[in-house]
Amino acid sequence: MRKRMGAAFMAMAMVCAGVTACSSGASAPAATKAESKAEAKADLGEQSILVAAAASLKNAYEDELIPMFEEQYPGVTVEGTYDSSGKLQTQIEEGLEADVFMSAATKQMKALDEEGVIASDTIVNLLENKIVLIVPTGSDSKIDSFEKIGDAASIALGDPESVPAGQYAKEALTNLNVWDSIQDKVSFGTNVTEVLNQVAAASADAGIVYATDAQTENTNGDDKEVEIVATAEDSMMQTPVIYPVGTVSSSAHKDEAKAFEDFLQTDEAKAILAKAGFTINK
Repeated sequence: MRKRMGAAFMAMAMVCAGVTACSSGASAPAATKAESKAEAKADLGEQSILVAAAASLKNAYEDELIPMFEEQYPGVTVEGTYDSSGKLQTQIEEGLEADVFMSAATKQMKALDEEGVIASDTIVNLLENKIVLIVPTGSDSKIDSFEKIGDAASIALGDPESVPAGQYAKEALTNLNVWDSIQDKVSFGTNVTEVLNQVAAASADAGIVYATDAQTENTNGDDKEVEIVATAEDSMMQTPVIYPVGTVSSSAHKDEAKAFEDFLQTDEAKAILAKAGFTINK
């Protein structure tokens, strides 16, 4: 009898001990989101990534976004290279060791995706922009619409072969039936910044750039400014001005590239991009 009671007592003690252990395990505090995020940042270590981005993103990236990202991820250094999306596409195809690509058009991103150069599941259509018709500030030009661009003696446009802003400009002007008539007046730039600089310096009487570029030129503190005289209406274009971002498939720093892409989609990063004149694509 005593043996049976002793055995029963020991069994109950073991059950109680097990319950206590389980209870203490369940009550252990789970890692907070902030702690998990901090651990993820710490795991990235000391790395440098290269971001290849459209020229129209340079100011927002260099002035605010990259410094903010590097402050949040102290072990990661971001280097940016900026040019027309078409040139960057070619450079990536030819071996540029970029980790992240952000284009000013879906055309270049789609081409790289189809070639397997960009990881498809990382592509996000993040931003939208507008193209605008500009003239030098203080100009006595009577040009006030895209239809009247032919009245300019000289016109600066991005090269449609490689510059998305030029491709959008060609589409809009073709739809307005003025593209063919202005060819003897056009100077083609290799990126949208060249176009902007030509008009700001009054080397061209008119030009077509992104709304964000015109805004930046008028707030950068130099004495060269441009005046926006018209904004392209949606009816003038079949192709929306979308900026996609994605990770290069051959990147050796995919975790860091993902962290940068995720950062661009945070509210604080979107606020900076909106301040620069971009619309966040829904």
